[in-house]
Amino acid sequence: MADITIVSTPPSAAAAIEDAQEPALDPAQAPVSKPALDAAEPYFDLIELLFFAYRDFVGDPDEVLEKLGFGRAHHRVLHFVNRNPGMKVAELLDVLKITKQSLGRVLKQLIDEGYVVQKAGANDRRQRLLYATAAGEALAMKLASLQALRIKRVLAELGPDTRETARRFLACMIDPEDREHVLHLIARADSVSGGVNGNGQGSGQNGVPQNGAPQDKMS
Repeated sequence: MADITIVSTPPSAAAAIEDAQEPALDPAQAPVSKPALDAAEPYFDLIELLFFAYRDFVGDPDEVLEKLGFGRAHHRVLHFVNRNPGMKVAELLDVLKITKQSLGRVLKQLIDEGYVVQKAGANDRRQRLLYATAAGEALAMKLASLQALRIKRVLAELGPDTRETARRFLACMIDPEDREHVLHLIARADSVSGGVNGNGQGSGQNGVPQNGAPQDKMS
């Protein structure tokens, strides 16, 4: 009888052989590593309430936009251009966090249809400054009024001092490094539009009313 030699394979070599025999896993099918989640406080209720609240909040103007052949991207652009006359294209890109190509398509349609105009800067002709036309302002205000009605109803339902609590919550949801910039942008737009923030007070920088009474810090 022929001798049979048994060769033991080291564990590391065996593992390598098994790996070689198994088909490579498609990266799309690879298990996704999940971030640690505090099981005692997952905040699923707030996550989902934010989703549904935003869905209905932006849904209010959708019917008006659809009739004009516009979408939510057009709404966002028109809103910030109307609130910030003379806004630079670069600044709008920074606010919306979208690509130049995406903004270009939306902006071209708004300009072509007479809702926005683009002008060269007085000191730097290379600058592109954006302004809402009379038609653009009317549309922006119509869309804003639909959203303001929802907010007004909710604040009336919840009672006094709710607006400031809601404002602080939303402000604190913004990344800390961007928060002051956003609050400054809102305050500047309020001052351009007449300085009234809805409480009968003008907003100063970072949410400080013009009467000098500072609000609580949000950071």
